[in-house]
Amino acid sequence: LPAWWDSQLFIKDQHFDGVPVRIYLPREPPASKRRGVIFIHGGCGIFGSISKELKEKIICRYIARKSDSVVVSVGYHLAPEHKFPAQTLECLSATVHFLKTAETYGVDPARIIVCGDSVGGTYTASVCQELGQRTDIPKIRAQVLIYPFLQALNFNLPSHQKNAAVAFLTRERTGHFILKYLNKDCSLKEPVLAGSHVPESTNLKYREWINPDLIPDVFKVGYKPPLPTLFLPQVHEEVQELFEPWFSPLLAEDAVVCGLPDTCIVTCEHDVLRDEGLLYKKRLEDNNVHVTWHHVGKGFH
Repeated sequence: LPAWWDSQLFIKDQHFDGVPVRIYLPREPPASKRRGVIFIHGGCGIFGSISKELKEKIICRYIARKSDSVVVSVGYHLAPEHKFPAQTLECLSATVHFLKTAETYGVDPARIIVCGDSVGGTYTASVCQELGQRTDIPKIRAQVLIYPFLQALNFNLPSHQKNAAVAFLTRERTGHFILKYLNKDCSLKEPVLAGSHVPESTNLKYREWINPDLIPDVFKVGYKPPLPTLFLPQVHEEVQELFEPWFSPLLAEDAVVCGLPDTCIVTCEHDVLRDEGLLYKKRLEDNNVHVTWHHVGKGFH
């Protein structure tokens, strides 16, 4: 039997507006129109696929079976061969296509969510920010962000300190993968992790959104505020992409954030990215977006 055969699901590969996707469709005839799930896999934008990644296959099958949903896994093309923001644009194109054609797959277009883990959570956040203001297509019902990467301004938050050396995503690897993803010189890693790429004016502008003071005290045990770092203009010029909301969704303006759908955020205690989920949770709540938060106390990235 083919590797993707499943007794409970029809599984087929297609293209949505030129983007490869794998569709998981329950075999049982539905009583009514089903929910739809766009799933965007992680892998720092440089690893993973819809055909080779066992974890994603298991997750997508599980979601389709347990929630009786049609799941569309997006096979965006990887960096650095496909330059940023190609990945975000492909996830956006696939999502828009599914919203427009949902009924073809027996899906209610008003009951479609977007879900992603790690950088898949980044793309999920970006897609929902981009579609929040549009009126020509059905609205996304909800977004699910599983330990998402959401900002590249501050790599000295409490979770960065606490989990700097925790497998599998260390603080050092985070900086390395960001630069590999953007096809930048990896010698920039140390000044970026130190914060030397951020002008003081930018730090002041985003302090109300990205700030250790916004993290609940229970997550700051043992935290030591870092010493001030020297701003390096040449590093700043090399990494301009880090300041774009498509790369750092936490930097989106309130006018965009307030238009987001209901949100579920999953964070893990032993994860360098934990605090980004916490900061986004607060931003959404401050903008009257309904948030459900799940924290995995023994979880890691």
